[in-house]
Amino acid sequence: MSNQARSEAAFDAMGDPMRRRITETLGRGALPVGELADRLPIGRPAVSKHLKVLESAGVVEHTSVGTRNLYALAPDGLAPLQVWITETWDDVLSAFAEHVENGERP
Repeated sequence: MSNQARSEAAFDAMGDPMRRRITETLGRGALPVGELADRLPIGRPAVSKHLKVLESAGVVEHTSVGTRNLYALAPDGLAPLQVWITETWDDVLSAFAEHVENGERP
């Protein structure tokens, strides 16, 4: 998958407020679906659906431990978002610096 496709998939996945909450919760450590659901205002089936979207976007991953699936943030899952934001911000700052150097007012 290209970097652009990875960043678009990650942004699409993170566009939902509940998926952002799931990601924030998993930032504290891996959890099974049931424990995630206990910490959120939605049930297990909805959490599972959101996890599938996040996993297909590469934001989270799961490992099987016995009969339980533990979900955690993927090590580089949010990296495409960071790269996109950094590149975009760098472009904006460069354009602003050029604007100022040319003596133009904002």
